[in-house]
Amino acid sequence: MSPLDVRVRNVAPDHDIDTFLARAVGWILFVGGAIGTAAAFALTLDRISLLEDPEFVPACSIDPVLSCGSIMTSPQSELLGFPNPLIGLVAFPVVATIGVAVVGGAALPRWMWLGLQAGASAGMLFVHWLIGQSLYVIGALCPYCMAVWVVTISVFWYTTLYNLTAGRFCWRGATRLGARFADYHGAVLAAWLLAVALLVVVRFWPYWAGLLG
Repeated sequence: MSPLDVRVRNVAPDHDIDTFLARAVGWILFVGGAIGTAAAFALTLDRISLLEDPEFVPACSIDPVLSCGSIMTSPQSELLGFPNPLIGLVAFPVVATIGVAVVGGAALPRWMWLGLQAGASAGMLFVHWLIGQSLYVIGALCPYCMAVWVVTISVFWYTTLYNLTAGRFCWRGATRLGARFADYHGAVLAAWLLAVALLVVVRFWPYWAGLLG
């Protein structure tokens, strides 16, 4: 076997890993897109009700900390000049549709995966900005928004991992990096979500301690 053969074998994606990630990303896109759509729809309905009646109290406004109303009436809720949930109403159905296609065995073109990557990356950055604003500026939590946090992070992680292992990025070492992370895909996502959860717990510790008695 020549050195070139060895080198190719070392960087070529593992077929079993690639197949597993294809199935996993399909289901995550489908389920995540469905959950995100439902959350965005619920937030949009509450936002409309709030516009119609300033005294309206959203069902997810439970107390001063778990308060969707505080989030909805903040400037951060309209970063682009219109309610943020409208972005989800457009984006998440697309994510779910791609997930259905992947679960069904469709071979999507590279440009579509890279487009999804761009959207997922923008969503991930936006969500982390919203997390910071929610925790440290607004000082309230929205249960629907937190569901969107989890969905967006999960979609970004598995989309990125699948694109890495499939060799869709034009830089050396991407496939090898993806294969390494694929061995710990669940642990990485769990650690990421746990870090966010810890920020939430620490920021509102007196509130949680009060609930526990």
